[in-house]
Amino acid sequence: MACQREEIDRIDQELLPLFLKRMECSRQVAEIKRAAGKPVLSPQREQEILDRVRAQAGDLGGSAAALYQSIMSISRARQHGLLEQDAPLRQLEREARRQLPAPLGQVVCQGVQGAYSHQAARCLFGETELSFVSEFSQVFHAVDQGAIGVLPVENSAAGSVNAVYDLILRYRFYIVGAVDIKIEHCLAAAGDGPVTRVLSHPQALSQCSEFLDARGLASEEFSNTAAAAQLVAEQRPAGTGAICSAEAARRYGLTILEQGIQNVKNNTTRFIAVFREAILPEDASKISLCFSLAHKTGSLHNVLQRFAIGGLNLTKIESRPIPGSEFEYDFYLDFTGCIHTPETLELICGLNAELPRFSFLGNYSEFSAEPDALREDKE
Repeated sequence: MACQREEIDRIDQELLPLFLKRMECSRQVAEIKRAAGKPVLSPQREQEILDRVRAQAGDLGGSAAALYQSIMSISRARQHGLLEQDAPLRQLEREARRQLPAPLGQVVCQGVQGAYSHQAARCLFGETELSFVSEFSQVFHAVDQGAIGVLPVENSAAGSVNAVYDLILRYRFYIVGAVDIKIEHCLAAAGDGPVTRVLSHPQALSQCSEFLDARGLASEEFSNTAAAAQLVAEQRPAGTGAICSAEAARRYGLTILEQGIQNVKNNTTRFIAVFREAILPEDASKISLCFSLAHKTGSLHNVLQRFAIGGLNLTKIESRPIPGSEFEYDFYLDFTGCIHTPETLELICGLNAELPRFSFLGNYSEFSAEPDALREDKE
């Protein structure tokens, strides 16, 4: 065993100088590409190298190809940094606002007063005046007209809000803030009579499925939890209740029959604020991107490896079908980082140069709402 370990150490000592020598050659190639005006990525040459290595390595061909893919990915990242390509992104990083404009302007949420989006908007922007619309798409239309939109994107129990991710990838506005709101659902009704069916948003129904099944309650999907509470309060349909927040129940004069009915007690929804202009605070800590990938073995791995090399932590990855395509997907990705850090800026610029349908979606701060931030309105 000791002999084999010594041999491995000897080989490793030989590999490192070769790796450093290859990176020096990569630097020299970058200068040649700069002079010739050529792009960093040369897919045909890389494929030729991988095919040759795979053939020469025999039974270890796949592993050898993976090793060379990693080396070439590191080399490309180094060349992108040396050439400082993608001037528009670099200009955006330098010139974008560091804070939202004042006065803030219109803030738009989906739903009605008392909705969880209402709570999220208060946490993000205080007691600013809010407007409410019935559909997520209407929020994005308002943002296109200059408003700030507040939208749910993910729940810790029920998962992603796919309709919102589809709209993010369609419009590609900038994310300028995020907040995690603790969700506590209640069953509310217009009186004390028995409830046989409930109305609520599909996510809320999913989050309370165990409660509904245990009591044999029928469920009906509605546009929003607070909008369901409002309908039950105004129309008072017999035997019908709403799953909503306690704040919404009180706001619309409903009786809370049971509280804390969600499957998971530590239930949290992530909300984002979107704006048509990038806001890039110096202390921003989360970045969002989207891109598509070629149908090639290892293509997603090669992209994700770039984040590992940079020591950046991925916090979310989502794939959504590209409309009108046949089994092609856009990837949405969140990671911790700040675009004002040179290494992170180089990574984003490098990915932008290589990946189809790439968009930088923002660099912002995210926080969890303190309990007093969810205070009930006193109006």
